[in-house]
Amino acid sequence: MSTRLRIGVISSGPAEFSTIHAACTDAGHHPIAYFYGRSLRSGGPNLDDAGEMTASILDAVPEGMDLLLPGSVEGLALALESYQPDLLIVFGFAWKLPPRVLAIPPLGVLNVHVSMLPKYRGPAPLLWAIRNGDSRSGITVHRMDNDFDTGNILAQQDGIPLADDMSWASYCTDAMPVVYDLLRTSLDRAVAGDAGEPQDDSAASYAGFMEPEFSFIDWSGSARTIHDQVRTHRFMRSPDRPVARVGDRWLCVRRTSLEPADGLLVTCGDGKPLWITESERTKPPKEGE
Repeated sequence: MSTRLRIGVISSGPAEFSTIHAACTDAGHHPIAYFYGRSLRSGGPNLDDAGEMTASILDAVPEGMDLLLPGSVEGLALALESYQPDLLIVFGFAWKLPPRVLAIPPLGVLNVHVSMLPKYRGPAPLLWAIRNGDSRSGITVHRMDNDFDTGNILAQQDGIPLADDMSWASYCTDAMPVVYDLLRTSLDRAVAGDAGEPQDDSAASYAGFMEPEFSFIDWSGSARTIHDQVRTHRFMRSPDRPVARVGDRWLCVRRTSLEPADGLLVTCGDGKPLWITESERTKPPKEGE
């Protein structure tokens, strides 16, 4: 097999596609098709912003590059079989790839995961890092296997800052150069047939999607915990969450401050103050929500 690899790319946004494309082409490889993950599961409904995201990805697609939007694992497998990639790179794709798909590229499937694996395995590592008040995160490139985020590690780096008022765009400013460097290292190892290093399962933690109760603020919690809950929802761009009862009002809380600021002062369960600096009135949640 030539060391100039034919590479398929599955991802979720223009910054991710552009970074992977640059890492591949600068290493002398040939991306042959982009696949956009437009739903959270195979056969599931489109993401709310799938149309908007597809348009933004199209602006980043190089001339002549195919962009496919598979709706099911079966469709993805058929497309990949037709393109015959040597290697597949995945970044920000929620579906669990079955053995049939993992076996298509002879050199396997690499995944970019935004944590220092084995910490925060699962679909929402950044959300849990913000929720837990972590000041920094890491990125790992690993081989995909039959489970979520458990495959051998090819490259990883810690130390990416998680700012208090962080968005995906601001995170990408720090993260994408790291992704580029890690992919360059990982591509060299993949070409050499390097299996990578096994993960330490005893140190693993899981980062699943947020539970429904996380949409509601409980003032008996600590000020830090509630502040990070609000930060997490803001990063998620939740349209109407989290909500809280303050006196006789229900509010959708957009932004809070641990330091004195203009806004509504609330004393939390640990006795510490929290200032609600951005909010809007909302209706009381219905029973069972």
